[in-house]
Amino acid sequence: MNVSARTEYACIALLDLALHYESGQPVRVREIAAAHGIPAQFLVQILLQLKAAGLVTSMRGAAGGYRLLKPPAELSLGEVMSVIEGPPPTANGSTAQATPVSRILQQTWRRAADAQRRLLDATRFADLIDQLREPSEQMFYI
Repeated sequence: MNVSARTEYACIALLDLALHYESGQPVRVREIAAAHGIPAQFLVQILLQLKAAGLVTSMRGAAGGYRLLKPPAELSLGEVMSVIEGPPPTANGSTAQATPVSRILQQTWRRAADAQRRLLDATRFADLIDQLREPSEQMFYI
């Protein structure tokens, strides 16, 4: 699955905000940018897009920053991707001549895209927070 840098950065920023959701404290753009190596100006543009979509709010001033508007359990990766990238493209055909072979390939690609969308829609930011807080199962001791 190819995810644009814009979508990846949006999801990173929202996950960072989701981690701070319970405290109610806003998170500064520069803190998110520095923690994740995201260009601050690019992150500001993304956060403005997320704000326009009603996913985050901003607070001005010395203690200002951005906060997540929805509880992490109510926000999915699919919703964020739709905001950033627009509705998923539909596979309406191909450049190939319509043959049984091309039709079966189109059906398979459509099913794969549908499965991907279902997975993203089912993955809530609260789920991702839970995964971050679980002890790493990939630790190996020698």
